[in-house]
Amino acid sequence: MSYINPLKKKFLDQTPPPNYVAGLGRGAIGFTTRSDIGSARNVDGGVPGFGDRKQQQQQRSGNEDDENGDDSDNIGYTNYDEFNGDANDGFSDPNAIYDADDKEADDIWAELDRKMDSRRKTRREEKEREQMEMDRMSRPKIQQQLAEYKLGLAAVSLDEWMNLPDGGDISRKAVKKQREIYVPVPDSLIERARQENESYSVLQVGNSSGGINDGNLSSISGTTTTDLTQVGSARKTVLDLKLNQVSDSVSGQTCVDPKGYLTDLKSKKIATDTEIGDIKKARLLFKSVIQTNPKHAPGWIAAAKLEMLAGKLSQARKIISQGCQECPDNEEVWIENANLQTPDNAKAVLAQAVKLIPQSVKVWLYATNLEKDIRMKKKILRRALEFIPTSVKLWKEAIELEEPDDARIMLGRAVECVSDNVELWLALANLETYEKAREVLNRARQSIPTSSEIWIAAAQLEESAKKNENVSRVIKKAIKSLSTTNIVVMDREKWIGEAEKSEKVGYPITCQAIIFESIGMGVEEEDRKRVWCADAEELIQRGSIKTASAVYAYLLTVFPTKKSVWVKVAQLEKQYGSKESLEQTLKQAIKNCPHYEVLWLMYAKEKWLAGDVDQARSILTQAFESNPGSEEIWLAAVKIESEMNEIKVARGLLKRAIDMAATERIWMKSALLEREFGESKAENDILAEGLKAFPTSWKLWLMKAQLEERVNPRALDKIRDIYNSAVTKCPSSIPLWLEFVRFEKRANNQQKARTLLEKAKLRNPKNEEIYLEFVRFEKSVGNAKAAANWLSVGLQECPKSGLLWAEAIANEPKHGQKNKCVDALNKCNNDQYVLTQVAKIFWFDGKLDKAKSWFKRAITTFSDYGDAWAYYYLFLLRTGQSSSNTSKNLNESEMNELLKQCLEAEPHHGEQWTKVSKQRAPIRLFCHCKYRFTK
Repeated sequence: MSYINPLKKKFLDQTPPPNYVAGLGRGAIGFTTRSDIGSARNVDGGVPGFGDRKQQQQQRSGNEDDENGDDSDNIGYTNYDEFNGDANDGFSDPNAIYDADDKEADDIWAELDRKMDSRRKTRREEKEREQMEMDRMSRPKIQQQLAEYKLGLAAVSLDEWMNLPDGGDISRKAVKKQREIYVPVPDSLIERARQENESYSVLQVGNSSGGINDGNLSSISGTTTTDLTQVGSARKTVLDLKLNQVSDSVSGQTCVDPKGYLTDLKSKKIATDTEIGDIKKARLLFKSVIQTNPKHAPGWIAAAKLEMLAGKLSQARKIISQGCQECPDNEEVWIENANLQTPDNAKAVLAQAVKLIPQSVKVWLYATNLEKDIRMKKKILRRALEFIPTSVKLWKEAIELEEPDDARIMLGRAVECVSDNVELWLALANLETYEKAREVLNRARQSIPTSSEIWIAAAQLEESAKKNENVSRVIKKAIKSLSTTNIVVMDREKWIGEAEKSEKVGYPITCQAIIFESIGMGVEEEDRKRVWCADAEELIQRGSIKTASAVYAYLLTVFPTKKSVWVKVAQLEKQYGSKESLEQTLKQAIKNCPHYEVLWLMYAKEKWLAGDVDQARSILTQAFESNPGSEEIWLAAVKIESEMNEIKVARGLLKRAIDMAATERIWMKSALLEREFGESKAENDILAEGLKAFPTSWKLWLMKAQLEERVNPRALDKIRDIYNSAVTKCPSSIPLWLEFVRFEKRANNQQKARTLLEKAKLRNPKNEEIYLEFVRFEKSVGNAKAAANWLSVGLQECPKSGLLWAEAIANEPKHGQKNKCVDALNKCNNDQYVLTQVAKIFWFDGKLDKAKSWFKRAITTFSDYGDAWAYYYLFLLRTGQSSSNTSKNLNESEMNELLKQCLEAEPHHGEQWTKVSKQRAPIRLFCHCKYRFTK
């Protein structure tokens, strides 16, 4: 053990040796302060020791400069920087003052720099231009290299162009070899499988008497294997046996439910220590409340409920009885006391309560509800009315228990006691005859002059008595009387609401009278048509059809020649009215607006759909007299005759139409009529004449090319010439370009078809149909990568194109279709193509309810989109065939209803729909559509 001197100081407390400098061995330079040396000074004015080291440092740096070849005369000139200069000069002094002379010098040098730069600018730009031209000559662009050859293409004839060979596919497609990768099964999986299928062996050691040997291995009787699953099933069997033993062997009854006793045990709520502690704290709190303020009724009620929650019913009854003694005038305490008692005791409690507080309506009603005998209920309510004759609740409860005759008598007494209640007056009027009801309502109006309900009830009374002429008079008096009353202000919106109520209770005449008298309140003269049309549309959306019809009827009395209003009224009657009302509306419409052809066509169409063809012809004949040059009327007459197979009459009408109103559409319909009945020569002549009159009609060009391909399918050059002329005359017609591309594809000229698509894209940039044709063309030739690229480009150029998004959803793998649907709905939520495609995705995934809802959304929002109707029909057809008989019958009814709705909507658009609807066969409805879609 070493000896430690206690008087010796620690190392850090000892005095340092003389001339000690901390860190000198690591290259640090020591320094001293004035406190170290006092007033001592060197001769040169420096600090002793510091000046010597400074001179040594300067001498050392000077020697280094000499060794490096520095010829500077200033030894120690180490602050010079190559870019910033000498750090010791006056210009780099941070404390130097920047005065006006310095600013003037800087401005002079800056001006010199600008002038020198401007002198060199022209020469510098010329040198840059010469360098750029030399670079372009040495490395020209591909466009410049091929400029001369492109100019030479202008002299290439069409035959030479068509004879150019197709470019082959020279791309190197790397074929990746499929390598079979063997992944060994992990040991953990094997071990887990072994443990799951493991059986345990148990040694049973025993003697002949069934006892256990004391370790004698020779007496081992054998080994058995125990299966854990069998142990579980055995436990279940034993449990069932014990439950069966509890049952009564004679009657089969038991006090224990052998199947549900475990569930009953689980339903038993056992209070935990925490809950018991909370109950104790709450009991102390409520005890303090009722002792501090014994007249506070909610405290007694809360304390009783707490004991009830804790399961101490007797204690709760005791507390609430004390509460009734302390708060005898509080009805809530008595009612809570009755709740905690048995029915007989509750009656006694309430009997005591009504003696103390006979003016409490709640207590009387609660006592009434306790009684099951109607006579006792009536007796209690009549007794209550003796104490509280002004209670409307008691009168209503008492009247509801009476017969009609007794109820009338009681209502007479009720309106005397409570003369300011409208419901009682109206109830009394409903029980009286017409004459007495008028007297009752007159008395009610005198008692309550500010009530509009009484006036409206009087008008409804007149309507129910078939005195419709008095209805409008009563409503007019009501509005005049209520408008002079300063207490109640009935504005226009409230009267419209009253009209809706009258419609719902079955008084349409009263509804119309209210609208006629109040619809013009507070509406400016110039805003009447707009405001009233908006009111009618809102009423239709709310389902108030009669009220909306009344608004339109009043609107037509003010504006009898407004064509748009007549059309809306006709559409309303067609959807919600009867055939007679629709016919009457259309008759009045063509009488007031004889020069509006749409009304004539609607009238003729309704007659034609009803099967009255002669009447439809007669209506169109009258329409010709009022509108001799109308294209729509001519074509409607032709359609009727063609549908009735009157070909000669239809041709004659078209010839007369060409003579009187030779429009492009009439020429097209004439050629279409000949195509329908297979007259190719007549169709060709009509198309030739039509193209002379309308050379830029793309529909006529398309029909001519299709006719030539149908008649002479091998005359490819002639068909190609027609398409070339067509796209030259109509370069902005997308259907022409697409049909030209498809023709070249059918002719196995894939490269020319691709070239045509490029030209179409240049002529019509950012067109979604062209990009879609690109995608489908590349897919058809097996180039899936190019198709995906074109689809990506199309979505970049047309980010809100539902057509391209629907195609993207269809091309997406199944696991990514849902995400693509979400992206499409975010970009174009309300698009018919996207809605239909999303519905199809749900259909294919087996989510039939969601698919149906999306199909319904598509056909409701876009009733003119035929593909949605057709796919929905096919959906119902397929799901009905693969379901039970009940759902099959249900789907058949839905399909019939869908057909009816589709005929009313008359869709015209849709890629698949137009292919079917424009076929030559006259049958173009769903019965034809479904077979085409099923392929």
